[in-house]
Amino acid sequence: MSTIPFAVQLYTLRKETAEDFAGTLRKVADLGFEAVEFAGFGEMTAREVKNLLDKLNLKAAASHVPLEELKNHLPQVLEDQKTIGSTYVVCPFIEKRQEEDYRTLIRDLNDIGEACQKEGITLCYHNHDFELEPFTDGRKPLDLIFQETDEDRVKAEFDIYWLQKAGEQPSEWIDRYQGRAPLIHLKDMTLDEEQFFAELGTGGVDLDTIFVLGEKVGVKWWIVEQDESRTSPLESLEISMNYLKEKFPHLQK
Repeated sequence: MSTIPFAVQLYTLRKETAEDFAGTLRKVADLGFEAVEFAGFGEMTAREVKNLLDKLNLKAAASHVPLEELKNHLPQVLEDQKTIGSTYVVCPFIEKRQEEDYRTLIRDLNDIGEACQKEGITLCYHNHDFELEPFTDGRKPLDLIFQETDEDRVKAEFDIYWLQKAGEQPSEWIDRYQGRAPLIHLKDMTLDEEQFFAELGTGGVDLDTIFVLGEKVGVKWWIVEQDESRTSPLESLEISMNYLKEKFPHLQK
C-alpha cells in the first residue's frame, strides 16, 4: 500500500478549468484524487481557491508558476501559496536553453529557492526531455541544474514520461537524487513509435519500480498528469485512477 497521496496536475484539464473551474475540481474529487497541483487559479483569488478546496476536501499539492513570475512577483506568489495551503512551488518550463542560459537559470533558482525557503515553501524544478540533450562535452543540463544548485533550496519534480522519452530510466534519476525529489509526475507512454502520452498502466513505463522506489527515497506526492489524450481528459484521468485503485485498494474508499 502506498502511503504517498495522489494528486492531479490541472494542466491536464486546462480546457475544462477554463470553462468551469469549480465544477472541474469537483469532478477531480469525485474520481478519488486527494489533491491538485495548480497551473493558475483561473479567475479565482487564492482565498476563493482555498474555500473551494476545503469544500471539496481537496488539498493543494503544489503550484506550477512560470519562471518570469517567480522572478518578478515572488512575494505575491508565496503569499498565494500560503493562502491555499501549498508548500511546493514549481518552475515548470524554460524557453532559453543554451549553456549560458542554464547558468543564469541556476543562479535564479538558487535565489528564488532561498526566498521560498524563508517562507516555508519548497522550490522544485520540473523537467522535460530537452534538459537531457547533452552539451558538446557530454554533460546533461538536468544534471548540471541539480549539481550546481543548493540541494536545500532547489528540489526536483521529475516527470517520468519526459525522462523516458529522452531515453533515460526514470527510476535511475529518482534514485540518483533520492531525498531531493518530493514531487513525481506520474505518466505512461505508448509502446509504439509515436511514444504518445498514455493512461497509467496502459503503456511501457515501469511504474512498479517507481512506486517501490518512491516509498524508499521520500517522495511526498504522486501527481498524475496527461499532457494530451486520445479521449477526453476526464476519461483519461478516470482510466488512470482505476488503475491506481486496483494497485492501491485504499484509494477505493
